[in-house]
Amino acid sequence: MAAAFTSSPTSRRQFLTLLGISAAAVSCGTATAGGGSGSGAQIKTLKYQGSVGAVSLPELAADLGYFEDVKLEWVGNTISGPQDIQSAATGQTHFGSAFNGAVIKLAAAKAPIKAVISSYGSDRYSYAGYFVLEDSPIRSARDLIGKKVGMNTLGAHYQALLDTYLSRNGLSKADAGKVEPLVVPPVNTEQALRQKQIEVGVLTGILRDKAVAGGGIRPLFTDVELLGPFSAGTYIMTERFIKQNPDTVRTFTTGVAKAIEWSRTTPRDKVVARMTEIVKKRGRNEDTTALQYWRSYGIAETGGRIPDKEFQLWLDWLGERGEIKKGQLKPSDLYTNEFNGYGKG
Repeated sequence: MAAAFTSSPTSRRQFLTLLGISAAAVSCGTATAGGGSGSGAQIKTLKYQGSVGAVSLPELAADLGYFEDVKLEWVGNTISGPQDIQSAATGQTHFGSAFNGAVIKLAAAKAPIKAVISSYGSDRYSYAGYFVLEDSPIRSARDLIGKKVGMNTLGAHYQALLDTYLSRNGLSKADAGKVEPLVVPPVNTEQALRQKQIEVGVLTGILRDKAVAGGGIRPLFTDVELLGPFSAGTYIMTERFIKQNPDTVRTFTTGVAKAIEWSRTTPRDKVVARMTEIVKKRGRNEDTTALQYWRSYGIAETGGRIPDKEFQLWLDWLGERGEIKKGQLKPSDLYTNEFNGYGKG
């Protein structure tokens, strides 16, 4: 369920513009959904964006009854993590989820936001694989010099992992710069790889499983092999909303934590059945086929707690790329576990 970064030069420029809008809107207090009421009553209905044919952790938590008196209000769908957290930063929604690198970029643009709990990650069931053809001569990082690597977008999660793989396997910056990452829509990645338009393709989820089942390809490496199990994204809220609605934030965060653990400890067929029921009940005419392939949310930590390392890795990467100033932010500036009550008391 990883939310994608923007996928073209134009949309990346739009995202940078949105970062500025986000910071300005929140700092000026113009967010429409961002704060509590003047009477001091806390907001109990949280606006959010969903994904077609998928069940997010908050949706699962709500259906399981973990949100008590807090309700969710769906306002539409998104396919972009940066757009989702930008909507939360400007107050169009109350929370959003994105890759932690996107959270860092938004915070670096002066948007006063905090991550409150992990939202997705990679484990042995849910991971990104960098695939080559079975008979490809590519066997190592050095073999990638001069080769094309297809991914959903540039300057984001999958390029960060590629850069990390190249660095950890001894490639200099000059040699790593000769590896050519290209934007390829996920639905076209397998075809582009098999037709040799690219030498490496990043595949995840159902598209990965389908491609592997078709044979003739093999992974060069996977993100979970590279980093071990890790949480890649988080749910964020504005600092203003957190301050004005602490009980609501605690209920939300703890409820999501409970849903994470429910999905871990419940037999997979029962989780899939529950998700399928949720999608059917909401009546949006969605295809539930993808749910049959669900195996894990991929979150590494118990209850979705956020450790420093989940942000430090991307802080270092973005600093090396010059996309943020080195030392501008530290992990503790970006997240809080204060409202996650799972396992406490």
